[in-house]
This record gives sequence, structure tokens and C-alpha cells, in this order.
Amino acid sequence: MKLFLQILLIVTSVFLVVAVLLHRGRGGGLSSLFGGGMQSSLSGSSVAEKNLDRITLGLGAVWLISIVGLGLLLKI
Repeated sequence: MKLFLQILLIVTSVFLVVAVLLHRGRGGGLSSLFGGGMQSSLSGSSVAEKNLDRITLGLGAVWLISIVGLGLLLKI
């Protein structure tokens, strides 16, 4: 179980860094390279940006759970 959580932590850390870098900042960011720069006329952000937000939040939740799980396993 400990090895699984360590591998999960490493994998989610890498994907979380990539997901954060894909977000559009004030100047456009890397997400504009992949079609995230097109704005929807009805909302403030595009569908790609909303999906990227959901993916980032999901990865962050998995990362946090793996951190807490490893902390509990190492405390024992």
C-alpha cells in the first residue's frame, strides 16, 4: 500500500505541474497553444479552460489524499 501511494504521489505531482502550466495566465499561457485561447461569447472562459480547471482540481484532490495517506502510514 505504501509503494502504491508513493507511485501515485509521483505521478499526480508530475501531472499537476503540467496542468498548472497549461492554465492561461494574464498573458495567454501555454493553454492558448492548444486551443484554449478562444473565448466563448456566453461565458468568461472557454470550455477547454473549464475542463482544465476540473482536471486540475481532481488531480489536486488525488494528490492531497495520497499525501495524507502516506503521512498516516508513516506515522504508524
